[in-house]
Amino acid sequence: MTQFYSAALVQLLCTMTVLFQVTLSVEHVPMLLWSTGRPQWDPNTALHEGHIISTQELAVLLQPVLTQNSKNLILIVQDTLSIDDFTYYSETCGNKKPFENVQEILQSSPSSLVLPAVDCKATRYLLGFLQESAHWKLTNITNLDISQLEVNTSKPNLFVVQLQTFVSNFNDISTVEAVAENDKIIGRLMMGLQERGIHFSVIYTAMRPSRISRRTDATWQLGRQLMATEEEDSLSNPVLNVTNGNYTCILFYASNFSLVANSSVLIDLTNITFIDQNVDISFSECSDTNSTLSLKYTNPVNGINSLEIRFVMTNMFYGGSARNWSTLESVEIVQDDNKSVKFNVSDISAPAEYSFHCQLVGTSNLYPARLIPFNDEAKKWDVFISRFQLQGFNIENNQFSYASDCTSFFTPAIWMGLVTSVILLWIVAYGIHMIMQLTTNSRFDDPKGPALSVPQTE
Repeated sequence: MTQFYSAALVQLLCTMTVLFQVTLSVEHVPMLLWSTGRPQWDPNTALHEGHIISTQELAVLLQPVLTQNSKNLILIVQDTLSIDDFTYYSETCGNKKPFENVQEILQSSPSSLVLPAVDCKATRYLLGFLQESAHWKLTNITNLDISQLEVNTSKPNLFVVQLQTFVSNFNDISTVEAVAENDKIIGRLMMGLQERGIHFSVIYTAMRPSRISRRTDATWQLGRQLMATEEEDSLSNPVLNVTNGNYTCILFYASNFSLVANSSVLIDLTNITFIDQNVDISFSECSDTNSTLSLKYTNPVNGINSLEIRFVMTNMFYGGSARNWSTLESVEIVQDDNKSVKFNVSDISAPAEYSFHCQLVGTSNLYPARLIPFNDEAKKWDVFISRFQLQGFNIENNQFSYASDCTSFFTPAIWMGLVTSVILLWIVAYGIHMIMQLTTNSRFDDPKGPALSVPQTE
């Protein structure tokens, strides 16, 4: 009987372990909702601690927003965000308050709801769900100039705002500044709409969590291991690969791949490119010196029958570095086989044996790797690519090679440290020099002899 109870206990613990690991493996992000109209959510609604809201549960919670009389909805999305970011940056930034505007808006709004954990799958399909729920007039807000924004309140309006991405690095000053800048953008947007007397509802969320979860196999251990490290975040989407014969010649990955056509039509290509892979790559070309990644889509959104995006890459030898370099020369967009758009590319290159990686690539001036419009048609398009990684040459074992990142080695923090060190070294060297210049007296008083006297006349 004792052996039976022991076996049952072991089986129960194993089952609980598997369930616990499955729960931890679900990626989730926070979602903030508020409205300037009448109360829409029950303030006494309590969510079970640790519960992750699924796609079906989120659809139920969003029904008050979709059934309200004044259908002006603002979807604010950024690439990464976690509930820990609100807690940490609100308590440890001293006089700076990165989420000051968001906190004040939530407190002052007649109706608000905070969802600490929403399944990332629900947020990725959120825009598509909203578009299917009503006949929205979709507007992508890029310049954030509310005075020039035309709002027809007689029809449902859906405004999409893509915020600057930040990587949670609690010791990096630039991260705090990026968070504060996003908070200012939200504050200016809300203030501008309220001054115009427009009633609206807001959904503020992200595509994936910003912080890396700890390893699930270490959660059962008591305490933190010495020199423990957090597990690196794996790629959330499959990698798109282009083959030439029996070998892979191009690899492409992004966590968010979106376009905005004519400053109004948002085209999210993330799922159909990487998850569903409902994209035609047969027109891609590979060689030792030139490679072109061609992504062709059929009816990506209403109003566009076909869309082709080309990434043109070259592999050239440079005598200055005595090695070959892979460079992304241009990005071309062809709509309906007649409208050609071309972007020149800045700062997207890597040694030919490496892949290129950048956290943000697009047309915004805030991105480290920019796509610069080459013709007038290109000025009507906006490109947003996050966690961009591309390799078009020297691919081995169907995997990305070592990544050459777009972030420069000498960051502002490193420059500040170097300048401070040089100043301190100069002070120390000056002090040592002054000490070495000190000399002793040539004559001293003899306590047993007559005292030294210096005549005043000399």
